[in-house]
Amino acid sequence: MGRMQSFKAEYFKALAHPTRIRILELLADGEKSVGELQAGLGPDGAAASQQLAILRLRNIVDTRRAGTSIFYRLRDPEVVQVLATVRRIFDAQVGELRSIADETPPEGEPVRTASRRRAPVATGGDDGGRSR
Repeated sequence: MGRMQSFKAEYFKALAHPTRIRILELLADGEKSVGELQAGLGPDGAAASQQLAILRLRNIVDTRRAGTSIFYRLRDPEVVQVLATVRRIFDAQVGELRSIADETPPEGEPVRTASRRRAPVATGGDDGGRSR
């Protein structure tokens, strides 16, 4: 396996956690303090420090100290494009699933398939006077 594939795998591993994804989404709007990130994460805010450490270790975020506060920012804003691309993939798949669900008959109704459909009955043809 090449270096590029290893880099990509490690990068995606760093992204592979819902709290880390949310942190990156919050940072897409610009630099934030740890307190702002914790507030933005809601109940998951307690895990912010651990998740930020992983993102920092993988060079996905950078830090800046101002007095006693630490601020985080995206190291490379291109990560926002990666997240947007994944969002478009998700939306497309959800759309496909909805289309499939719309085609599914409600419970209790028989499933009609193409093989069960009858061909239209021809009228006025040479069927010997028999009708279907």
